[in-house]
Amino acid sequence: MKYEVPIYEKSNLTLEEAAAYFKLRQLTDDDKCPFVLWVGSKRLIKRKKMDEYLSKTFSV
Repeated sequence: MKYEVPIYEKSNLTLEEAAAYFKLRQLTDDDKCPFVLWVGSKRLIKRKKMDEYLSKTFSV
């Protein structure tokens, strides 16, 4: 069984991981982000809403 460390716990990221992580953080920092759900200070992503958003978006 292969254990994967969650991205938020990694001390080093690949270039692809870093790009995805920081872009997603920027997108979800917006108060009007349609696919983020805040539970206290924890940020959750509404996957189906994010898929809809990405399907309608030309560039991220």
